[in-house]
Amino acid sequence: MQEPEEKKIALELLETEQAYVNRLHLLDQVFYRELMKEAKSGKTVPEEVVKMIFSNISSIYQFHAEFFLPELRKRMEDWNRNPRIGDVIQKLAPFLKMYGEYVKNFDKAVELITAWSEKSPPFQELVADIQKRKVCANLTLQHHMLEPVQRIPRYELLLKDYVRKLPPHSPDRDDAEKALEMIFMVAKYSNAAIAEMERLQNLWVVYQRLGLEDDIVDPSNELIKEGPIQKISTRNNSTSEKYLFLFNNMLLYCVPKVIQVGAEFQVHLRMDVEGMKVRELKDIQFPHTFLVSGKQRTLELQARSGEEMHAWIK
Repeated sequence: MQEPEEKKIALELLETEQAYVNRLHLLDQVFYRELMKEAKSGKTVPEEVVKMIFSNISSIYQFHAEFFLPELRKRMEDWNRNPRIGDVIQKLAPFLKMYGEYVKNFDKAVELITAWSEKSPPFQELVADIQKRKVCANLTLQHHMLEPVQRIPRYELLLKDYVRKLPPHSPDRDDAEKALEMIFMVAKYSNAAIAEMERLQNLWVVYQRLGLEDDIVDPSNELIKEGPIQKISTRNNSTSEKYLFLFNNMLLYCVPKVIQVGAEFQVHLRMDVEGMKVRELKDIQFPHTFLVSGKQRTLELQARSGEEMHAWIK
């Protein structure tokens, strides 16, 4: 008799989970453990660096090896009597939030491996030695480390397929649909964690360019737009080069520093976005100009093109 489609997918989930646990074992029990042992001997690399490279891989490995894989295996052995996996995956889903930390750290980890391979020949030799082993299948440490990043999307695809193939009145339909929804939320959580980290990193770079002025540094700010602009002086009919940073709550009107030591810009004026008015000016002598008026003062600014002016106004 032909196996039902949904059972084939459930078996594929079990097989890929077994292979995944082997990969996690390699990362945690081989790479991490051996690099840590070397770090403790003080010869290759600081312990802190090894910890930063592997993030929370140990927790992820333990969860899959000691909980999820055995539960799944038990369920598949019992399939003919109780054909369902939805409830097991529901138990798994909340723990997948652990991946947020690992995924967020991934780029940094890869950078550290590259940097320390150049800086410390013994570190590079040990990594190369482990990579030569049969268990590594000719793949690099970085390649193996990518596996946890790809695992949640893989669950999502398999489960989508599983739900699609379930007979309409399957006893597992409700649980499987709920499990899919939970996995989808976790994937979204993981992506949101990465986006938030990137936002903070970019914000920090902007603050450094501004010389880290105390009253400006605020992690909740959002940078909306930045760029050079010409300031029109009506008094002597001339323009001068300035630079704008527009945040969700303020506009910083800056002057590029001539001697760039430390900060790149000096903040000349800070305008609150609240109560601010912006409008286009029709000026034949100075095309693409617009007026920004706020509580603090009014600025007449010229963009390099009509397109750029509209982007600022928007």
